[in-house]
Amino acid sequence: MAADADRPLVCEWRDMLSLHARTWGALERELNERHGLGASEFEVLDRLIETDKPDCRVQELSAGIHLSQSALSRLIARLERDGLVTRGMCPDDRRNIFVSPTEAGRALHAEAVGTHRAVLGAVFAAGRSVGIG
Repeated sequence: MAADADRPLVCEWRDMLSLHARTWGALERELNERHGLGASEFEVLDRLIETDKPDCRVQELSAGIHLSQSALSRLIARLERDGLVTRGMCPDDRRNIFVSPTEAGRALHAEAVGTHRAVLGAVFAAGRSVGIG
């Protein structure tokens, strides 16, 4: 039966979803408790700082962030309100919006990056020990 043949594939898919949910939940909890950041907020700061450019187009950022355009815009607005990023129009093409981390955003990222990486390491190590990941 075809369903029996597909069972390993379905199990692998569910294991991956479970690992993602555990990881995301652990990141949300630890980043929020220790640094006042959500996992998505950290991810935006992390990617902005990783680009090593003075500013990043929102369209470039959205390619790697798994949020809708409107959810990403709201998240960036919250980060801007909290003084962690700045937004501005591209002088050459006003359809493009640039986002840049502020010094406060860089400082908070520097504090939180160790927590983020520790959570990833712990969750992935636990996942490998039970055959996931």
